[in-house]
Amino acid sequence: MEMTSSTAVDALGALAQEHRLALFRLLVQAGDRGMAAGGIADALGVPNSSLSFHLSHLTRAGLIAQRREGRSIIYTADYAAMDALMGYLLENCCGGAPCTPLPAGTGPIASTSKEAEEPA
Repeated sequence: MEMTSSTAVDALGALAQEHRLALFRLLVQAGDRGMAAGGIADALGVPNSSLSFHLSHLTRAGLIAQRREGRSIIYTADYAAMDALMGYLLENCCGGAPCTPLPAGTGPIASTSKEAEEPA
């Protein structure tokens, strides 16, 4: 999947909703085996009618794929699309110099969020 500004906006928009983000993360955790809609609904506690809407939205954004196994439709995260989105977001990171990842919970974003949480 080629990632453009438009496709990145579509993908990020699809993930910018609590149930769809949880759904996408669940499918990432499920790996290549994926999950049937009933299992997703049970895991997330989302009604089938709402789940269908969210699955459709993520499919249109190119973030998930589906395949038929017998009578079930199995949904999987599209790892190539996820990688393309991450690559697009991080393109030219660090001014083109090789980046060294910071340990979790450090860096300017972490310190800003910690300051916001501390009582005055």
